Amino acid sequence: MKLAAVTQFLKEQKQPIFRLSQVKRAFYVEGITSWDGVSTWSKALRDAAAREIPWDELKPLKTQVSSKGDTVKTLFELKDGKKIETVIMRHEGGRNTVCISSQVGCAMACSFCATGTMGLNRNLTSDEIAEQVVQMRRWLKENGNAHVTNVVYMGMGEPFNNYDEVMKSVRTLNDHEGINLGARHISISTCGLIPGILRLADEQIQVNLAISLHSAVNTTRSKIMPVNKAFPIEKLMAAIETYTRKTNRKVFFEYLMLKDINDSEAEAEALIKLLEKDRRLYHINLIKYHDTDAYTSTATPSRIRFMHLLQRAGISVTHRITFGEDIDAACGQLAINEYSGELKQGIQAAKASRAEKQAKAAIKT
Repeated sequence: MKLAAVTQFLKEQKQPIFRLSQVKRAFYVEGITSWDGVSTWSKALRDAAAREIPWDELKPLKTQVSSKGDTVKTLFELKDGKKIETVIMRHEGGRNTVCISSQVGCAMACSFCATGTMGLNRNLTSDEIAEQVVQMRRWLKENGNAHVTNVVYMGMGEPFNNYDEVMKSVRTLNDHEGINLGARHISISTCGLIPGILRLADEQIQVNLAISLHSAVNTTRSKIMPVNKAFPIEKLMAAIETYTRKTNRKVFFEYLMLKDINDSEAEAEALIKLLEKDRRLYHINLIKYHDTDAYTSTATPSRIRFMHLLQRAGISVTHRITFGEDIDAACGQLAINEYSGELKQGIQAAKASRAEKQAKAAIKT
């Protein structure tokens, strides 16, 4: 739902501002699925609103549930026909994390990420971003009356390349009149865009910061993440130190384990050295990679050995459980497959050209 459009509509209709709070409660809290359900409004006002403002910005096209039942992935169509994917990860103990997208595609061209092969199509609006959580809440309610407990901006796109809309959506999710999700239950993941990290350090909201690191060695990281050529690890860590000094908040580092790429003892030692300055505010999430044509996942014994090296050095580390491999919902897998043959060819071409050019342009801004 476009909240700005609702605000303007109420102004034109000379309605009191509390009407907006009523709509927000119906949409975000009660899970109402159409204007007809806004019982606090007169029928005439509901009908007038329905003629001007669509209730939903997203249309669910297909939902897949993993064989274990712990992962749900939904393909959404936007008003302009473009598509995004959103994932629910259902943890033991009742925690339900929604992994949301911030862009259609991504300009950063990380070689291990399926979204990166698409190139960037466009940014999502704050309403489109926040509504992913609303739609997934509806699914949870319909399938066991569960609730969303956490949100991570780790879906399609680079959040800090859409900074303003992402932060608007964060505040929508945090709004006490809406979903009222605590800021500490919201995490934003970046591939390392330093301007965004520094801006977040000055925000008056305590969301979590996650860094897609994947290597502490510049040559390795540059090979798999073009962003590292513009923002090498030394500059990245300087920005992170500024962030921790200003916020005193822990930073989470995501580390996909890629066989024979970033899983050696030398890579572990470089990671230990990188994080030794302020270990109390750094935490590593080691993640099993889902095999692709480009990379193979590090075998379990090697992942455990890598983790033990970090632990013995006093690094806070967890080996994250993999969700949704069988429905292409695991880390780095999100990409739209419902394309025509011509568009699929364009996406493959983007892997070598458009995505790389967009990555360079995005890094400069």
